[in-house]
Amino acid sequence: MDVRNSSELEIGGEHGHHHKKEVAVTVDGRTHHVPEGAYVVSQFKKLVGVDPSKELDEVVHGELKPLDDNHTIHIKGGEVFISHARQGGSS
Repeated sequence: MDVRNSSELEIGGEHGHHHKKEVAVTVDGRTHHVPEGAYVVSQFKKLVGVDPSKELDEVVHGELKPLDDNHTIHIKGGEVFISHARQGGSS
């Protein structure tokens, strides 16, 4: 069988064919495997099982970087996140 024609290879190629590779991220000490790419923070929280009422911070160079639920993050693999109760903004 001659398989040089690449268009034949793509027909029905959905099984086992991933457009984005899965990468490992750590959320609250637990490893999750998610497709790499861009996520709105609120959707990413849902994907990795973080309660929507909690805030999500990314650990960057040992410091916590707060993430707004409406901002977009880019997952490449190896990111570390910590969720926590929202801080009261009123004084």
